[in-house]
Amino acid sequence: MSWLILVLAGLFEIGWAIGLKYTDGFTRPWPTLATVAAMAISLVLLGIAMKTLPVGSAYAVWVGVGAVGTAILGIVLLGEPANAGRLFSLALIVAGIVGLKLATPG
Repeated sequence: MSWLILVLAGLFEIGWAIGLKYTDGFTRPWPTLATVAAMAISLVLLGIAMKTLPVGSAYAVWVGVGAVGTAILGIVLLGEPANAGRLFSLALIVAGIVGLKLATPG
């Protein structure tokens, strides 16, 4: 269950990272409120997952899920480049996330 909570925390991290773009420097109230809420939920879920998972693995997976998801949404929503080097690098992060899951008890 901790791994599922951790992935959910990573999804909320994606939400706040992308949400930052839409806050326009925290000048738009509703996107700012949604972004801050996603930040809080993400951190609470990360803390819950860390009750039973090692801190190093949990944090790395949380950041990895957030980084990969944010980069993919940046490509899809914001027109950021999707060149081979970027996609290969994202695949390496995913491989690292899978490796940590397989090597971490819990």
